[in-house]
Amino acid sequence: MLRTVRAAVGALAVAGLALGLTACTEAADKAVDQVDKAVTDTYEVTYEVTGKGVDSIDFHAGGGTALEPQIETVQKPTLPWKKTVTLKGIMPPAVMPTAVDVTEVELTCSITYKGKVIKESKDAGLVAAGGCVAVSPLAG
Repeated sequence: MLRTVRAAVGALAVAGLALGLTACTEAADKAVDQVDKAVTDTYEVTYEVTGKGVDSIDFHAGGGTALEPQIETVQKPTLPWKKTVTLKGIMPPAVMPTAVDVTEVELTCSITYKGKVIKESKDAGLVAAGGCVAVSPLAG
């Protein structure tokens, strides 16, 4: 009888270990899927820059990789300036207007995702280098 109990306990232990390993494997697979999604899925944001005296606007437009986005530049933009771009996964949305003027400049930038402003910034003075950088909505 003791031998039968030991065999039953051993069988239960093996079954429990197998279930535990299966659960761990499923959790690891889920984590890998989430990382893949965070790097490969895309999302749209709209950048907006207003003000006066803006010399250039640098922004992430979706080129490059999620971790090393390519920066595009618009020189002497007509204000107000607005652009919708598609970004990848954890790539942060970013728009960085720059202005230098002896008569004083002012600028405002914003980033909108799904109709909601997720980042806004204002700057003014003789030299203004405002910028809006947000966390990817897919990362959080």
